[in-house]
Amino acid sequence: MATTETPRQYVPLTCHGHLRPVPHISFSPLEKDDGYYLISACKDNNPMLRDGQTGDWIGTFIGHKGAVWQARLSPDAATAATASADFTARVWDTHTGELLVTLQHDHIVRAVAYPPDNSDLVATGGYEKKLRIFDLTEMKPGSASESAANGDAAVEPCTIQASSAFEIGAGVHTTFIKFIVWTKDPNILITASGNTLRWFDLPSRSVVKQEVLDGEIGSCEFCALAPDYTSKTDIGDGLPVLAVAAGKFIYFWGGLRAMDELKRTKLGYKVASVALDPKGRKIVVGEDNPATWARVYRWDDDAEIDIHKGHHGPVWSVAFSPDGKLYATGSEDGTIKLWKNCEGFYGLWRGGAGGGTERNAE
Repeated sequence: MATTETPRQYVPLTCHGHLRPVPHISFSPLEKDDGYYLISACKDNNPMLRDGQTGDWIGTFIGHKGAVWQARLSPDAATAATASADFTARVWDTHTGELLVTLQHDHIVRAVAYPPDNSDLVATGGYEKKLRIFDLTEMKPGSASESAANGDAAVEPCTIQASSAFEIGAGVHTTFIKFIVWTKDPNILITASGNTLRWFDLPSRSVVKQEVLDGEIGSCEFCALAPDYTSKTDIGDGLPVLAVAAGKFIYFWGGLRAMDELKRTKLGYKVASVALDPKGRKIVVGEDNPATWARVYRWDDDAEIDIHKGHHGPVWSVAFSPDGKLYATGSEDGTIKLWKNCEGFYGLWRGGAGGGTERNAE
């Protein structure tokens, strides 16, 4: 897979602040001003919200009593959902940092997900091996930011027991649920558990497709650009592409329900994470233990075009920004790094490639 092509090197931005490993990072959709946010889960119990372009710290969500395994922003970016080892998933107000809802489970929660166009539904999964969907429409109090704007006292967060949620596919999962992603079709939801992907049809609450992969799934995420940056010539014809890392393979599925396999590639090492730039036709892969590198490949011929050696632990999570102009890596070393993926000025990058020392985000 090696090539003699000389990659253009940009100095990454390093986001400090976490005290323990970062197992998951995720970007928000693009905002009206073309800005966006980055949220990170961390084993230090404290998920953080940052400016996605610069990595600058905005706030920390305080309250979890155990490691936070996953964190995602709602489609409208008004709330964030987090999954934790403290047997809860929590929903937060992203403007104030206040806790809105606690989703109380009976074991560790590893996965959380929003639908692509609905901020009032949240799916959870974890060591109970149960896929649940919570409807927050009636349960979620008015946000703390709305209360403050109206001069009201702070709203008390509510607690919802997992037994009140809708369970999908009861008894199907034999190992804990590690990832949940919602397809462009809101009736289809995908789980990653052990070495198996399962596509669930929500109306019937049943499995409609299953894929057993090369090894335990390390990452399972949709890769999609904002609508204004998307075209039919992109990989996946402009629809979100499901990217999965498992064993020594990386896999990609496309289509409205992410059921059409686009590509699978075997690598010479165990992979922890993978993400796709559908417009730039570029794949970023995070290596699993004991390696610490992220490698960049061309989609069309699998040629390796870059190696990122900045982390000091495995890269557990990789994500592209909604405009595709940077990507982020989250590592066992407790840092997040932002890597430029465009030419010219962008974010905190000024001028051309190379030169200088690695910069830190505030």
